Amino acid sequence: MTHMVRTDWTREEIAALFDLPFTELVFRAAEVHRAHHRANEVQLCTLLSIKTGGCPEDCGYCSQSAHADSGVEATKLMDVRAVLQSAAQAKDAGSQRFCMGAAWRNPKDRDMPKIVEIVKGVRDMGLETCMTLGMLTPQQAGQLAEAGLDYYNHNIDTGPEYYERVITTRKYEDRLTTLENVRAAGINVCSGGIVGMGETREDRVGFVHTLATLERHPESVPVNALVPVKGTVLGDMLADTPLAKIDDIEFVRTVAVARIAMPVSMVRLSAGRESMSDATQALAFMAGANSIFTGDRLLTAPNAGDDSDAALFARLGLTPMAGEEPARAAKVCAGACRTEAVAAE
Repeated sequence: MTHMVRTDWTREEIAALFDLPFTELVFRAAEVHRAHHRANEVQLCTLLSIKTGGCPEDCGYCSQSAHADSGVEATKLMDVRAVLQSAAQAKDAGSQRFCMGAAWRNPKDRDMPKIVEIVKGVRDMGLETCMTLGMLTPQQAGQLAEAGLDYYNHNIDTGPEYYERVITTRKYEDRLTTLENVRAAGINVCSGGIVGMGETREDRVGFVHTLATLERHPESVPVNALVPVKGTVLGDMLADTPLAKIDDIEFVRTVAVARIAMPVSMVRLSAGRESMSDATQALAFMAGANSIFTGDRLLTAPNAGDDSDAALFARLGLTPMAGEEPARAAKVCAGACRTEAVAAE
């Protein structure tokens, strides 16, 4: 069974998926997943903060914001050699993709030569490369493309109606402009968001709808569950109103709807896994999640860890993804399919 890749989803159609009986929704998502991906393979990715803290943005979820009282100390951009050492360790642990994040509103032009050197060094190891550096100009996106960057991550975070409740220092349209710059440069797009920030289901409908109606779907869609950090706006809010936290079933619903709406994308089970039960993670994999961050830390938040993940994979019969690197396969397909405006990987 094949499922057509669509970019003309309506909000009503997305809402109708969310409203399906849970087991029916997961079943449909599993069918879509198996039509486009190997059922029991999961991509392993490692995330490293290459420049931590001091970000001028006021994102309400982020411990690295200069507006937060989270105790995260600002650091300078890491030395190239130290980044490459971390990448080598990630590869030895089985990761296929090495993701690097810098707590910037946007990179300065003076930072780009070092960033380019890092991208080239990690690629030379045979790893897929992904970076998240904030907003990019077309020129900066071009530099990263020339260096061979496989993916650029820039999350839309939430639906358009809820966005200004979370962030005021940039607009939703700014996020979409960076995605356009990345896409125009020929870099694969990684874009998702965070659920459990006090938003409604209708906001989650808007979140999936925005991504599913881009001219081409993101090749990678991270779905994060908010990790509340004391000293951040949302961390303190959820401490006072714990009922705002998303429940596990609704989280899996969001994964399932993302899988159905964006059938060829990698849907990544991202932040929040360390507090999820094995059963919740198993449901998410059944619903179409096929990528995770592994290792003990994400950018500043704790993560499940390699040993825990290996034990979980053994229990569930999952295997790390192997074979052709999806990012580079995506670039070949993108060139062939662009004239047909098909969102394909």
